[in-house]
Amino acid sequence: MSRPPHYSRRNLLAMAAGTSAALAAGSSSLLAQGATIAGGPDGTHPLNLISSFVTRDWRGHFDNLNNGAVLVDIDGRTLHYWSEDQSTYLIYPTSVPVSEDLTRRGRTSIVQKVVGPEWRPTPNMLVRNPDWPRYIGPGPENPLGTHALYLGWQYYRIHGTNDTRKIGRQSSNGCIGLYNEDVVVLFDLAKVGTQVLLI
Repeated sequence: MSRPPHYSRRNLLAMAAGTSAALAAGSSSLLAQGATIAGGPDGTHPLNLISSFVTRDWRGHFDNLNNGAVLVDIDGRTLHYWSEDQSTYLIYPTSVPVSEDLTRRGRTSIVQKVVGPEWRPTPNMLVRNPDWPRYIGPGPENPLGTHALYLGWQYYRIHGTNDTRKIGRQSSNGCIGLYNEDVVVLFDLAKVGTQVLLI
Protein backbone atom coordinates (compact mmCIF):
# COMPACT_ATOMS: atom_id res chain seq x y z
CA MET A 1 0.00 0.00 0.00
CA SER A 2 1.49 3.35 -0.99
CA ARG A 3 1.56 6.31 1.35
CA PRO A 4 -0.24 9.56 0.44
CA PRO A 5 1.85 12.28 -1.22
CA HIS A 6 4.11 14.34 1.06
CA TYR A 7 2.45 17.59 2.10
CA SER A 8 3.45 20.11 4.73
CA ARG A 9 1.55 23.18 5.88
CA ARG A 10 4.03 25.35 3.97
CA ASN A 11 3.63 23.22 0.84
CA LEU A 12 -0.16 23.54 0.98
CA LEU A 13 0.08 27.30 1.40
CA ALA A 14 2.55 27.46 -1.48
CA MET A 15 0.26 25.39 -3.68
CA ALA A 16 -2.67 27.65 -2.92
CA ALA A 17 -0.66 30.80 -3.57
CA GLY A 18 0.88 29.37 -6.72
CA THR A 19 -2.42 28.13 -8.10
CA SER A 20 -4.11 31.49 -7.52
CA ALA A 21 -1.31 33.37 -9.21
CA ALA A 22 -1.18 30.91 -12.09
CA LEU A 23 -4.90 31.16 -12.73
CA ALA A 24 -4.60 34.93 -12.69
CA ALA A 25 -1.78 34.65 -15.20
CA GLY A 26 -3.73 32.25 -17.40
CA SER A 27 -1.65 29.12 -16.71
CA SER A 28 -3.67 25.89 -16.71
CA SER A 29 -0.95 23.28 -16.36
CA LEU A 30 0.52 24.19 -12.99
CA LEU A 31 -0.60 21.23 -10.90
CA ALA A 32 -1.14 17.54 -11.41
CA GLN A 33 -2.75 15.25 -8.89
CA GLY A 34 -0.38 14.44 -6.04
CA ALA A 35 2.23 17.10 -6.82
CA THR A 36 3.68 19.26 -4.08
CA ILE A 37 5.03 22.60 -5.20
CA ALA A 38 7.37 24.26 -2.77
CA GLY A 39 8.05 27.97 -2.64
CA GLY A 40 10.26 30.45 -0.92
CA PRO A 41 10.77 30.89 2.81
CA ASP A 42 7.49 32.78 3.13
CA GLY A 43 5.51 30.07 1.33
CA THR A 44 4.91 32.09 -1.83
CA HIS A 45 6.18 32.02 -5.38
CA PRO A 46 7.58 34.97 -7.28
CA LEU A 47 5.27 35.56 -10.22
CA ASN A 48 8.14 35.17 -12.65
CA LEU A 49 8.52 31.53 -11.53
CA ILE A 50 4.89 30.49 -11.96
CA SER A 51 5.16 29.55 -15.64
CA SER A 52 8.05 27.20 -14.80
CA PHE A 53 6.00 25.11 -12.37
CA VAL A 54 4.76 22.54 -14.85
CA THR A 55 4.50 19.01 -13.56
CA ARG A 56 6.36 16.24 -15.36
CA ASP A 57 6.03 12.50 -15.62
CA TRP A 58 9.19 10.66 -14.56
CA ARG A 59 8.64 8.06 -17.31
CA GLY A 60 9.67 10.58 -19.93
CA HIS A 61 13.12 10.86 -18.34
CA PHE A 62 13.95 7.70 -16.35
CA ASP A 63 13.56 3.95 -16.98
CA ASN A 64 12.74 3.33 -13.31
CA LEU A 65 12.67 5.05 -9.93
CA ASN A 66 15.27 2.88 -8.22
CA ASN A 67 16.68 4.96 -5.33
CA GLY A 68 14.40 7.83 -6.39
CA ALA A 69 15.04 10.35 -9.15
CA VAL A 70 15.88 14.04 -9.47
CA LEU A 71 15.22 15.95 -12.70
CA VAL A 72 16.67 19.45 -13.02
CA ASP A 73 15.06 21.56 -15.75
CA ILE A 74 17.68 24.23 -16.44
CA ASP A 75 15.48 26.36 -18.71
CA GLY A 76 12.48 26.04 -16.38
CA ARG A 77 14.69 26.66 -13.31
CA THR A 78 12.97 23.87 -11.42
CA LEU A 79 13.96 20.65 -9.69
CA HIS A 80 11.61 17.66 -9.68
CA TYR A 81 11.95 14.79 -7.21
CA TRP A 82 10.18 11.42 -7.28
CA SER A 83 10.52 8.89 -4.48
CA GLU A 84 11.18 5.26 -5.36
CA ASP A 85 7.71 4.19 -4.20
CA GLN A 86 6.08 7.09 -6.11
CA SER A 87 4.39 8.40 -2.95
CA THR A 88 6.28 11.70 -3.08
CA TYR A 89 6.63 14.10 -5.99
CA LEU A 90 8.12 17.52 -5.23
CA ILE A 91 8.86 20.55 -7.40
CA TYR A 92 11.25 23.27 -6.23
CA PRO A 93 12.42 26.56 -7.75
CA THR A 94 16.18 26.65 -8.32
CA SER A 95 19.07 28.83 -9.27
CA VAL A 96 20.91 27.67 -12.38
CA PRO A 97 24.26 28.46 -14.03
CA VAL A 98 24.77 32.00 -15.35
CA SER A 99 25.75 30.80 -18.82
CA GLU A 100 25.56 27.76 -21.08
CA ASP A 101 29.33 27.19 -20.93
CA LEU A 102 29.03 26.68 -17.15
CA THR A 103 26.03 24.36 -17.54
CA ARG A 104 26.42 20.60 -17.43
CA ARG A 105 23.59 18.45 -18.77
CA GLY A 106 23.15 14.72 -18.71
CA ARG A 107 22.89 11.82 -16.27
CA THR A 108 24.69 11.39 -12.99
CA SER A 109 23.77 10.46 -9.42
CA ILE A 110 24.14 11.65 -5.87
CA VAL A 111 27.46 10.35 -4.55
CA GLN A 112 27.71 12.13 -1.19
CA LYS A 113 25.48 14.04 1.24
CA VAL A 114 27.02 16.71 3.48
CA VAL A 115 25.47 18.76 6.27
CA GLY A 116 27.38 22.02 6.77
CA PRO A 117 29.44 21.77 3.58
CA GLU A 118 32.75 23.55 3.13
CA TRP A 119 33.28 25.65 0.00
CA ARG A 120 36.38 26.06 -2.12
CA PRO A 121 36.33 27.81 -5.51
CA THR A 122 37.25 25.69 -8.50
CA PRO A 123 40.38 26.58 -10.49
CA ASN A 124 38.19 28.08 -13.23
CA MET A 125 36.31 30.20 -10.69
CA LEU A 126 39.62 31.62 -9.46
CA VAL A 127 40.66 32.48 -13.02
CA ARG A 128 37.42 34.43 -13.45
CA ASN A 129 37.45 35.85 -9.91
CA PRO A 130 41.03 35.99 -8.58
CA ASP A 131 40.01 38.00 -5.50
CA TRP A 132 37.64 35.34 -4.20
CA PRO A 133 38.52 33.61 -0.91
CA ARG A 134 40.17 30.21 -1.21
CA TYR A 135 37.98 28.65 1.49
CA ILE A 136 34.73 29.32 3.34
CA GLY A 137 33.71 27.03 6.18
CA PRO A 138 30.15 26.11 7.17
CA GLY A 139 28.01 29.06 8.21
CA PRO A 140 26.02 32.03 6.93
CA GLU A 141 28.71 33.16 4.46
CA ASN A 142 28.98 29.77 2.78
CA PRO A 143 27.64 29.78 -0.82
CA LEU A 144 26.55 26.13 -0.45
CA GLY A 145 24.06 26.93 2.30
CA THR A 146 23.27 24.40 5.01
CA HIS A 147 23.24 21.13 3.03
CA ALA A 148 24.81 19.82 -0.18
CA LEU A 149 24.20 16.81 -2.41
CA TYR A 150 27.40 16.06 -4.30
CA LEU A 151 26.96 14.75 -7.83
CA GLY A 152 29.10 12.27 -9.74
CA TRP A 153 30.64 15.13 -11.72
CA GLN A 154 33.55 16.91 -10.04
CA TYR A 155 32.61 20.32 -8.59
CA TYR A 156 28.85 19.92 -9.27
CA ARG A 157 26.35 20.01 -6.44
CA ILE A 158 22.70 20.49 -5.60
CA HIS A 159 22.89 22.69 -2.53
CA GLY A 160 21.21 25.32 -0.43
CA THR A 161 21.96 29.01 -0.53
CA ASN A 162 22.12 31.73 2.07
CA ASP A 163 21.40 34.32 -0.64
CA THR A 164 17.73 33.74 -1.45
CA ARG A 165 17.84 36.36 -4.23
CA LYS A 166 19.60 33.76 -6.40
CA ILE A 167 16.65 31.36 -6.57
CA GLY A 168 14.78 31.53 -9.86
CA ARG A 169 17.72 33.16 -11.60
CA GLN A 170 20.77 32.34 -13.68
CA SER A 171 23.15 33.02 -10.82
CA SER A 172 25.44 30.04 -10.18
CA ASN A 173 28.84 28.94 -11.43
CA GLY A 174 27.49 25.51 -12.40
CA CYS A 175 25.65 24.17 -9.38
CA ILE A 176 21.92 23.96 -8.76
CA GLY A 177 20.79 26.02 -5.78
CA LEU A 178 17.70 25.64 -3.60
CA TYR A 179 16.29 27.55 -0.67
CA ASN A 180 17.93 26.15 2.48
CA GLU A 181 14.62 24.88 3.82
CA ASP A 182 13.91 23.10 0.53
CA VAL A 183 17.32 21.44 0.33
CA VAL A 184 16.78 20.07 3.86
CA VAL A 185 13.66 18.23 2.67
CA LEU A 186 15.37 16.94 -0.47
CA PHE A 187 18.45 15.98 1.57
CA ASP A 188 16.31 13.83 3.86
CA LEU A 189 14.52 12.12 0.97
CA ALA A 190 17.34 11.60 -1.53
CA LYS A 191 19.93 8.87 -1.06
CA VAL A 192 23.45 8.22 -2.16
CA GLY A 193 22.67 6.56 -5.50
CA THR A 194 19.59 8.65 -6.34
CA GLN A 195 19.47 9.18 -10.08
CA VAL A 196 19.95 12.75 -11.35
CA LEU A 197 19.25 14.11 -14.82
CA LEU A 198 19.93 17.69 -15.86
CA ILE A 199 18.18 18.77 -19.06
